[in-house]
Amino acid sequence: MPQFSYAFQNFDKARHVRASVREKSISHKHAREIALAIKGMTIEKAREFLENVISKQIAVPYRRYHNEVAHRSNIRDGFSAGRYPQKAAKEFLRVLDNLESNAEYKGMDLDRLRIISAVTHKGTKLKRFQPRAMGRSSPKYDTLVHIELVAQEGPSE
Repeated sequence: MPQFSYAFQNFDKARHVRASVREKSISHKHAREIALAIKGMTIEKAREFLENVISKQIAVPYRRYHNEVAHRSNIRDGFSAGRYPQKAAKEFLRVLDNLESNAEYKGMDLDRLRIISAVTHKGTKLKRFQPRAMGRSSPKYDTLVHIELVAQEGPSE
């Protein structure tokens, strides 16, 4: 069993709360763009944003992986290219629920929690083969993804 650590360095148990999910079968490109979009948000705003992405109300701005991505009129932050990555957004909602319950267990004020680190990493690469015609086969790769969220209590709004 591998030993995983967090990318966030200066973790203080009294001030920070964290949650992660490992080896999920979602797109690492979608996961990266969602992580950039929710970083800096409060937990409630991030939950509302992710639920709107799942219901296709607000698009996730694509900053790096925007080649041949259509423009959306409902994007915040001044970016124009975006998509609605529903599968990845559902996984982020699960991690956000876990983060919220961890903060509740620690006795933190949920209204003042702000996401200060949202990181995704590529995980294990599953290598398989797709059968083709005339006895041939083509490789089929699936990269799993790690998601890490760290939140901190900030000043009340």
